[in-house]
Amino acid sequence: MKGIRFSKFIKDLNNKSPFDKLFEIFKELLVYTSGDVDEALSWLTELDKEYKLTDANYGIADFIEDLKKKGFLDEKEPGFFQITAKTEQTIRKSSLDQIFGKIKKSSRGNHKTTFSGLGDESSADMRDYRFGDSLEQIAMAESMRNAQINHGIDNFQMNENDLVVRENEHKSQFSTVLMIDISHSMILYGEDRITPAKKVAMALAELITTKYPKDTLDIIVFGDDAWQVELKELPYLQVGPFHTNTVAGIELAMDLLRKRKNGNKQIFMITDGKPSCIKENGEYYKNSFGLDRHIVNKTLNCAAACRRLKIPITTFMIAKDPYLQQFIEEFTEVNQGKAFYTSLKGLGDFIFEDYTKNRRKNVR
Repeated sequence: MKGIRFSKFIKDLNNKSPFDKLFEIFKELLVYTSGDVDEALSWLTELDKEYKLTDANYGIADFIEDLKKKGFLDEKEPGFFQITAKTEQTIRKSSLDQIFGKIKKSSRGNHKTTFSGLGDESSADMRDYRFGDSLEQIAMAESMRNAQINHGIDNFQMNENDLVVRENEHKSQFSTVLMIDISHSMILYGEDRITPAKKVAMALAELITTKYPKDTLDIIVFGDDAWQVELKELPYLQVGPFHTNTVAGIELAMDLLRKRKNGNKQIFMITDGKPSCIKENGEYYKNSFGLDRHIVNKTLNCAAACRRLKIPITTFMIAKDPYLQQFIEEFTEVNQGKAFYTSLKGLGDFIFEDYTKNRRKNVR
């Protein structure tokens, strides 16, 4: 008699539709081309010619039609395409999955800390009642059991020594400013540093909005000047013919964080580490040769100002020059913050680890 044979189901991760396979590549190309759809499609076509990504049943023209039908492309004029808000969100989610992995959304959008006391969520830990504890903290069932044990059922009474309270876990909420260097040095010597920085920014933004919705994230770019960018602008960021005005970036970050009510504030800065510009009395002072002591001192003064405001700066240094690393060490010491010297490949891992680690403590 024939029976039914059961075996372990193994999902075929490569069993994607032609559209999905092309869409994964297309999203990557959009980041590299700063949202230029025409250039991304041109690159995709060249890749198709070289690696045979499509076949006779499904070609690039079919892929473009599907992009429009699914709401990923908007054709304002015949042959003129723009990505939609749906595409921007999809790119952010893709960056999150690539850099931080699949992360479940927090039930309340807060971060646990190691501190206990009057917090947001009850824990299983008990302790004796202390003067000043609120009535809501008293564990009535456990307190009544103590009273019965200590005084007996016949002469039931309860006093302060019988009371126990349930500990609460604090939840920390953070306000973070992410600073991205978009000076010309971010693409010098044939090394693309701005694309990984953009992907990390999109992943961090998606992480916060999905897992920690009570946190805030402001994003700043800085070159000769500094300005705030919206989340939807991230795929379109490009390096400009700028020097590096780190002072302007930090001053803008402090202005934004002063407006935040959260007690826990921090700055993440992605840079190649060399400040080369400041603005004084409406005029730019620039020096690209070495480390100008006048510019350096202004930058260190900003680091000290952040320390006085209890705003730690974590610098993610993506250059290996010893003299630049020495400056970052001095900058970090003045601010009492942290510095990571990382390759572009490990940038996301460092930021994720540091961000989640800070969630477990108060920096006030």
